[in-house]
Amino acid sequence: MSLPPKRFILNAGRTSKQGVQINIGKESDEYIAMVNTLIMHAGDMQELGLANGAAVRLRSEYGGTAEFKCQEGKVPTGMIFVPYGPPTCKLMGSDTEGTGMPISKNWEVEVEPLETTNHGT
Repeated sequence: MSLPPKRFILNAGRTSKQGVQINIGKESDEYIAMVNTLIMHAGDMQELGLANGAAVRLRSEYGGTAEFKCQEGKVPTGMIFVPYGPPTCKLMGSDTEGTGMPISKNWEVEVEPLETTNHGT
């Protein structure tokens, strides 16, 4: 039995590690793993039955979808963070509010567990 998707606020951004990583290249395994990992509050992960490394699908308010691996981290309950990368681009809308870059903060997304690792036991 799968759980219904739950809504969260997504903030995407560059990390300092991405800045260092640019010399290695965007095709490296480390970079690909980084941009395919979302950071979520431990309580939210527990509520969804997710452990570190569990797979989820995000669906943005703009209709895009992308899959990520979860990692527990220091973000507020109800919010998730993902480093910019090809997966986050799939979630973005086209509105730039005149900045030339699509809005990447404060999106409402649905998080759908693709595999559960904790069935409440």
